[in-house]
Formats: sequence, C-alpha cells, structure tokens
Amino acid sequence: MARIRYDKDADLERIQKKKVAIIGYGSQGHAHALNLKESGVDVRVGLRDGSASKAKAEAAGLRVTSVRDAAAEADVVMVLAPDTAQRAIFEEHIRPGLKDGDTLMFAHGFNIHYGRIEAPAGVDVSMVAPKGPGHRVRETYQEGGGVPALLAVHQDASGEADANALAYAAAIGSARAGVLDTTFPEETKTDLFGEQAVLCGGVSELVKAGFETLVEAGYQPEVAYFECLHELKLIVDLMYRGGLSYMRYSISDTAERGDYVSGPKVVGDASKAAMKEVLAKIEDGSFAKEWIAEDEAGRPEMKAARQRERNLQIEKVGEQLRSMMPFVDPIVAPEE
Repeated sequence: MARIRYDKDADLERIQKKKVAIIGYGSQGHAHALNLKESGVDVRVGLRDGSASKAKAEAAGLRVTSVRDAAAEADVVMVLAPDTAQRAIFEEHIRPGLKDGDTLMFAHGFNIHYGRIEAPAGVDVSMVAPKGPGHRVRETYQEGGGVPALLAVHQDASGEADANALAYAAAIGSARAGVLDTTFPEETKTDLFGEQAVLCGGVSELVKAGFETLVEAGYQPEVAYFECLHELKLIVDLMYRGGLSYMRYSISDTAERGDYVSGPKVVGDASKAAMKEVLAKIEDGSFAKEWIAEDEAGRPEMKAARQRERNLQIEKVGEQLRSMMPFVDPIVAPEE
C-alpha cells in the first residue's frame, strides 16, 4: 500500500525557516502563495514584466518581484507557470540564481520527466502536486481542510528533500487531507491520462454525446442539458463522499439497474482500447512532443477547438439556464 502522510508527520518549521519563491500567479500560484503566507512562510511571487497578475498579487498582500530576482533570493523555488513555458523561464530566469542547497519544486512532473529541465547537481528537485484545481486548494485551506497531494523527489542533493517537500505540502494545507508518495514518471503519466481519458476529455465527450443523442431524437435541449450535464455534479458528489457503492445506494433502484446494464455498453471494450492508446502516447512521449509542437506553432488547433466548442448547442443552452439559477454561482469563461 502506498505511504500516505499527514500534518503529524510534517515539520512545518522546515519551510517556515526558508525563503520561498512562487513563479506564476495563476490557479495554483495564487493558492500556494496565499496558503504559504498564512502558514507563516516568507513568500515572494515572481512574475514577468507587464504581468496582469501583479496587481492581484499585491492587492492580496504579497510581495512581487521579477522572476529572476525571486529565484535568486529564495531557498525554495516552486515553478507554477504553464508546462510549455517552464523550460524557457527556467533557463533564462531561474537557473542563473540557483545555488547548492536550494530546492527546485514543481506541481506537475511534465518538464522533469520528459527531460526538458535539468537542474544543477547541488540542487534538490521535488514535487508537491495537489490533486485538485488551485481554487479548491485555496478554498479548502480557508475552510480548515485541504486538497490531497502527491509528493515525489527527483534529486536529493541535501539529503533532506523529502522532509522539506512534506513541510511545503503541510504549509499549503495538503497534509491535512493526506500526502501520497509517488515518483515524477508516475505522477506525470497518471495525471495526463486521468485528464485526457476521464476527468476532462472523457467526461466532456460523454456529456456532449448524451446531450446530442437526446436532442437528435427530438427531445428538448433544456431537458437534455439537465439530464446530461447539470445532474452530473450531483452524482459525482455522491461518488466523492462514498465511492461508487454509495452513489448506487443513493439513487433509485431503476437508475442502479440502468447503471449495470447500460454503462458497459456505452463505455466498454472499445473505450478501454482507446484509453490504452491514449496511455501509450503518454508513456512513449508522443503526446508531449505533439503538444510542445502545437504550442510552438502558436496553438492553431487549440484555438480552433476552443472556438468550436464554445459554439456548441449545449454551451448556449447551458449558459441561458445557468443565468436563471443564481444559486449555482454561474460564471462565463473569458475569451482567450
């Protein structure tokens, strides 16, 4: 069984005695920086010149400097910029300021696992990867809880990389929920697979296919939206609290029967075979190479997909319905 550690296993003073630089102030960056600050850690945020996030970070009471200055003065540098941007940021702004005894940290193993970033030999390289979006990392911390995290050590120059990373995990609240040991390769491959096959790609396609099947059969789009998207949260919440068994206990007998007889027809052998193909491309590095090439080309396929998906009927119907349900705290995703 995997080793899982909690607050009682961590020495918070380890990270409180260090200067920490958070590189980036997006979803994860803002959560890590604020949680660390409120846990008594000396934090600074490193941002590029002209960053729109500078005002937000300063308004939250954080000290903001250039990426180069933040990395140079810190003992611990947590890189929370987008995966595709990290190598250039590291080579130009972070590497020059690293010294023996420093710690280079990540919240995802992509750039270390695929060999895009190589740290100097005298630097610890570790990872604390919360298993949830940054906004939940922040919200659960404020509520007195935390988001579970994965912890890995790639390079232990000091002999204390694991203990220091665990202290960092405790400072952002993850040790309240549990910190599970892993490796950079395992975290990278399972995270990419989970996003593509289940959490984002798989769920999105399942929702769209269900909605379109009902609408094409002549049923009202509004009814199809409620059945195939809106109610999904209610079902996931049951799974979240008690697993598949509790979800099945909570729904009607008719729904449970449908689960058993129809679920395997929708997501069956063909789907599992496709998942294996997805995993193979992640394991052999094909997905990473394709994604990096797409990013370097200006993301033409990504931009086209975003526009196409925004114009789907389910998105238009959903936006209209959510606007009439203020209690769900509706939000419109910004154009990019």
